[in-house]
Amino acid sequence: MIRKADIKDATEIADIYNYYVKNEIATFEEVLVSVEYFQNNIASVTKQFPWLVFEEGGKVLGYAYANTWKTRSAYNKSVEVSVYLKHGLNQRGIGSQLYKELIAILKREGFHVLIGGISLPNEASVRLHEKFGFEKVAHFKQIGYKFNTWVDIGYWQLTLNK
Repeated sequence: MIRKADIKDATEIADIYNYYVKNEIATFEEVLVSVEYFQNNIASVTKQFPWLVFEEGGKVLGYAYANTWKTRSAYNKSVEVSVYLKHGLNQRGIGSQLYKELIAILKREGFHVLIGGISLPNEASVRLHEKFGFEKVAHFKQIGYKFNTWVDIGYWQLTLNK
């Protein structure tokens, strides 16, 4: 089931996200993020943008949300979107279900451009974004340094309400 995220989901969201902090380049965070951080983030983000969770059997298995792309007012119809799944659950369609719902909400709310930032290489995330019509619009080489290696970032864009 997909539903709106709630502050009570922060512990499970932190567990999902912190796997990537410790083990993957999907985030450039290098220090584990606290439950309190996610409680505050959920409370803040959901005032303005959707944050969804995928729940099965009473457990949060993934989440997706939109957030500010840039703070200047001319960007107010553009958002950055993110999706994270519990480790080992890719290929079950959870990310696709979350993105489908998130994109539908953002379109109804009148947003114009969605931006997905992907640390590279990450074939699964690239496939997910391109499945929904995102196109690669930027590539920053060796912009981050994690796990003793330089990491590239690509940006994919989806224009809604053309």
